[in-house]
Amino acid sequence: MYALTLRSSLSYLTLSIALAGQAIADAPTNDQRDIEEVIVTGRYLANEKFSATKTPTPLVDVPQSLSIVSNIQIQEQAFTEIGDILRYTPGASIGQGEGHRDQITIRGQNTTADFFIDGLRDDVQYFRPLYNLKQVEVLRGSNALIFGRGGGGGVINRVTKTPEVGEDFGSFTGGVDTFGSVNVAGDGNFAVSDTSAFRVNAFYESLNNHRDNFGGDRFAINPTFATELGEDTRLLLSYEYVDDDRVVDRGVPSLNGEPLRGFDNTFFGGPDFNRTTLQANIARARIDHEFSDALSFNATVQYADYDKLYQNLFPVGFDDQAGTVTLDGYIDRTNRQNLITQVNFVGYFETGGLKHTLLFGGEYGDQDSDNDRRDTFFADSADDRITFNFSDPLVIPAVSFPTFNRDRSSEVSFASLYVQDQIDIGDNFKIVAGLRYDRFDIDVVDNVEVADGATDGNDGLLGRVDEEVSPRIGLIYKPQENVSIYTSYSRSFLPRSGDQFLTLSLTSEALSPEKFENYEIGAKWDINKELSLTASVFRLDRDSGTTVDPNDAGNLILVGSRTEGFELELSGQLQDNWTIHAGYSYLDADERGRVVNGALANRTLSQVPEHMLSLWNRYDFTEKFGIGVGISYQAAQFASISNNVELPDFVRVDTALYYNVSDTVKVQLNVENLFDSDFFTAAHNDNNISTAEPLNARLSFTTKF
Repeated sequence: MYALTLRSSLSYLTLSIALAGQAIADAPTNDQRDIEEVIVTGRYLANEKFSATKTPTPLVDVPQSLSIVSNIQIQEQAFTEIGDILRYTPGASIGQGEGHRDQITIRGQNTTADFFIDGLRDDVQYFRPLYNLKQVEVLRGSNALIFGRGGGGGVINRVTKTPEVGEDFGSFTGGVDTFGSVNVAGDGNFAVSDTSAFRVNAFYESLNNHRDNFGGDRFAINPTFATELGEDTRLLLSYEYVDDDRVVDRGVPSLNGEPLRGFDNTFFGGPDFNRTTLQANIARARIDHEFSDALSFNATVQYADYDKLYQNLFPVGFDDQAGTVTLDGYIDRTNRQNLITQVNFVGYFETGGLKHTLLFGGEYGDQDSDNDRRDTFFADSADDRITFNFSDPLVIPAVSFPTFNRDRSSEVSFASLYVQDQIDIGDNFKIVAGLRYDRFDIDVVDNVEVADGATDGNDGLLGRVDEEVSPRIGLIYKPQENVSIYTSYSRSFLPRSGDQFLTLSLTSEALSPEKFENYEIGAKWDINKELSLTASVFRLDRDSGTTVDPNDAGNLILVGSRTEGFELELSGQLQDNWTIHAGYSYLDADERGRVVNGALANRTLSQVPEHMLSLWNRYDFTEKFGIGVGISYQAAQFASISNNVELPDFVRVDTALYYNVSDTVKVQLNVENLFDSDFFTAAHNDNNISTAEPLNARLSFTTKF
């Protein structure tokens, strides 16, 4: 299967390389290139010093598949959530997240914690707003050298807006949609002096959609201050407060192997009980200093405090013959404090005719978490679940939450050192190679087990120390400045405590971390300074552990997963008045080493559509008027690893109209799900499945000053 998949994927990649070859044939002369290189030095990640690559490297020279979504694209397509972005990102898809958090799957790896902000961890479970961003970076493939633990399939890094010295400007945006959601946001930049500036971003959103009883409010504010401490030193201070209060909606149950149809609006929960709240305080200080043209330094300290609550009743079964529904539920609280320090040195030098870009850095962090969960108790069933007659709306029997079934605190400390060298060998070859050392130390107090005593062998005091070395190597061939063909290998790991530090037990305490290995071949072509084409084929292996071979007790079978695939992306301006963002991915994701009754019984990984296709075009007919048209397609996917429930494939079409009233005022109308398609967007398990919003129009305006 892998050979067939790889052969098919390589045919696509060969086509992309052939296109690049044609570009070489049509390339300008050396004299022409010399003139152009004064103007165009490569497509850099915007705000490069804050990007997750940690070095100012042109995208064409990064041996890894990635997508950059700018704030302009976010505004034009009226994105409000990470999930909106992933609908137009190849190789990545959004999960339901139980209705209270961002949950993503990248290259078959599901995570709730592989999120970063300006290159630092932002791993508590919540819905991340987009109001203060310069861009969003979706980096695919495991790569612990840059990000540390986790990131098995990739990570999402949000890059925030920063003050601009010597500038005074601002903007205000307001919008409303046909469901009654209201969104307002403001961005103001103020010059404090010739060397200092202050910027503040803020937003408020009143939430509503097609689902019965859904609603909520969220707001955030992010003041930042930047000052130049001399010609070579810059200080940035940032604080963000996020407040989110909304109904928890876990969708509809399944019936006969597919999502329950005909009840897209029905709320399978308790309208007065299903709720989530978040208060997040994130403070950051960063200093950048250039010792010389050949050596720079940056250091960042971030403290974040998260207070999270969610409580919900949710469906776990539906019987159309008996006319009953089964509910479960719980209350869950998390309080976490993150203190993270990161230091990077970037040096440029030559040895023996070889040019080097050397990254040397370190990271230290303390993360303290308290989490507890109280299970439901239904008096009528004397159990944590209850089956009762279905009605719309539901009439839910009396429920209480008397018992803690989880009450844990964890103290995590981690320390990392990493080094990476990008070596230029002449004009046509580059090598990117490095190593990262991580020490991950966790101590857990399980208060339920402590109260239970140690007679069962578990005194409730658990802990583990892991030390891992993660390599990365990439080989890049550049037939010309704007084209690269690369191959790369990278590795990451995830401690057995999981990405939220909640799964450490007597069994997992003795197991080494999970390993992720990413093998990739790709090509990148900057067709011009505004348009790029990328393609890659990859294999990502997850080593989850070992089990005894039932046919040979002397052997161990590897238990894990493998994702093989192909990704293609075209992004930028085809013409001055025509912008395009197009992506396609093919993913073949399966378990490895699962044995049932003495035979291999590997299943398809959940929430991984085999095919994903997206296309967005904006065309401006005049300086005042433009239109946008988008289409997104997802193949069928399984709701869970059981493979018992399948979400059907779907196509969604979006469109937009843009009108510039003046140089400072513009109006836009975004129409989502233009043809009112009925489909299911995501799931959390076989009986928590999200229904798509029907046709929806969003009218907004922006004024600049």
